[in-house]
Amino acid sequence: MSITRMETGQRMSRIVIHNNTVYLCGQVAADASAGIEEQTQTMLDKVDALLEQAGSDREHILSATLYIRDMKDFAAMNAVWDAWVPEGHAPARACVEARMARQELLVEVSVVAAQK
Repeated sequence: MSITRMETGQRMSRIVIHNNTVYLCGQVAADASAGIEEQTQTMLDKVDALLEQAGSDREHILSATLYIRDMKDFAAMNAVWDAWVPEGHAPARACVEARMARQELLVEVSVVAAQK
């Protein structure tokens, strides 16, 4: 059994790989002052980059958990999400309203994927 940890700090690793399964730490927007659409898109751009680094991609996402600060933004966030998920490759997904680590953050995602 091997576990590979990438971009590891004292608190967490951004990527952990075990048995060809990729676990990403929670990803948030590049610019927390932006609106929900931009925050969602830049968050998903980070997921793309981490998945590539781990030998995976969006078509191999197994599950995603989305945390949204206010459900009033649910439809707008979903519009960006739906355009990002490849047709026929929607992962298992949960979305919950949650307090965020910083007030200005509107959305966060945690992803589990298979390696290619």
